[in-house]
Amino acid sequence: MKINRPTVADILALKGKRQLSMLRVVTLEEAQAAEKAGIEMVSVPPALLGPAFREAAPTVFAVPGLEYGDFVTAEEYLRAAFQAMRAGGDAVYCAASLGIIRRLRDEGIPVCSHVGLIPSKATWTGGFKAVGKTAESAFAIWNAVKALEEAGAFAAEIEVVPAEVAALISSKTSLFMISMGAGAGGDAQYLFADDVLGQNRGHVPRHAKTYRNFAAEYDRLQQERVAAFTEFRQDVQTGAYPADRHNVAVSAEELARFTTMING
Repeated sequence: MKINRPTVADILALKGKRQLSMLRVVTLEEAQAAEKAGIEMVSVPPALLGPAFREAAPTVFAVPGLEYGDFVTAEEYLRAAFQAMRAGGDAVYCAASLGIIRRLRDEGIPVCSHVGLIPSKATWTGGFKAVGKTAESAFAIWNAVKALEEAGAFAAEIEVVPAEVAALISSKTSLFMISMGAGAGGDAQYLFADDVLGQNRGHVPRHAKTYRNFAAEYDRLQQERVAAFTEFRQDVQTGAYPADRHNVAVSAEELARFTTMING
């Protein structure tokens, strides 16, 4: 059966028409859940890609992240990008230099980059806080978007930027703008599955929305795990385990023969 997976052209054709949903998923179970829920786009670690991923999530548009700092040269980025695309990626995330983005685009690799708060480069914008709250800062984001257009990126994540600023930028760029904490004026809304599922035990970003409490469920399961292990240990100590039903049977005749053999 032919699987119709969206292409970059399909994604770009939806710009300005409706907002897509995007999740960061890191397990096959999360990818499969995203597929069943109708999530259109996912960000994934490259190692998650492969036949098992596409069996779990055959139609989602997958963007593996070429994490900043894991690669240095353009050749390293190119090699990793080609590998990710062969493994089932539909585009790559890259927050490296414009030169590297151009090299990827020159080879026909679709690139999603990043503007606003870029975690790997947050020191340049004052740390982990909102960007674009002054006209000058907002204009710097706009210039970064224009530079990404020129370099050949097809999309950009815009993170923790005032909604009005992000909406204006999105309306004036050809890039597909993916909002993370940047309001509803972009082309897609992006959250981490960890936050959506309530399994993030650390800081929860202001823009995140939690729909379930997996952390509490994990705590309950851990308590059950400890209880089960304790009961097992106690059974071993008391002789309750193993019981007869856990053992392999041997006939009395064969046991007698073996006993004679082993005793010489």
